[in-house]
Amino acid sequence: MTPATTPFEQMPRYVRVRSEPDSTFVEFDFAIGYPDLFVELVLPRTAFASFCASNRVRHMDAAMAAAVDADMQKWRYGESRDEDE
Repeated sequence: MTPATTPFEQMPRYVRVRSEPDSTFVEFDFAIGYPDLFVELVLPRTAFASFCASNRVRHMDAAMAAAVDADMQKWRYGESRDEDE
């Protein structure tokens, strides 16, 4: 988590690409400061590249994406789905 004292301009920006690699448009999640609080966006490939460069984004790795998914599942179902079994 990012400390509350970090100025907005310095907060890390995260991107998680959801679309297929050869898609015309890039569907992605974009978060500022907290990877689990994101908006879903769609841009053409060239605009996406510009967006990432101007925001100095960090692409989510598999572990970070799994943690975000697990947190979303916990909020949706009240606990981890693995704990139910």
